[in-house]
Amino acid sequence: MKTLLSMITITAAIAVVMAACSSNPNANKTMTNEEAIEFAQFQQWKAMNETAEANKAYNRTVASRKVSSSNKSGTMSSSTTNNAMVAKKKGWSKAAKYAAIGGGTGAVLGAVINKKNRVAGGVIGGVLGGGVGYGIGRSQDKKDGRY
Repeated sequence: MKTLLSMITITAAIAVVMAACSSNPNANKTMTNEEAIEFAQFQQWKAMNETAEANKAYNRTVASRKVSSSNKSGTMSSSTTNNAMVAKKKGWSKAAKYAAIGGGTGAVLGAVINKKNRVAGGVIGGVLGGGVGYGIGRSQDKKDGRY
């Protein structure tokens, strides 16, 4: 009876952890009309700023080409401006997420399995679960191109 109860508890704990770690927390959120208007205004402002930045970079490049082309000394020089836009990565990486989930699950399982010394079982299980979770998450990050 004790093993059945512990198995049900472990299964429930794993289900709660998996449900709490959904990949899209805002899936059920809908936008009000006012929020949609504010979002559209923000998108328009963002597009204007990006256009202005692109024009500044273009003008700098053209100006540097005019200066170097007016030089008739027989040498050739060029300058480039590289304004690469790098997407900012937000949130936890999958390696961190899986390590946290694996560590918590391993700690619970280790404490349940080791009945003589629950603290040592929890620590060992947490370390092992975290390591395994990190390894799985790291491979997922490599597939996604995050690492």
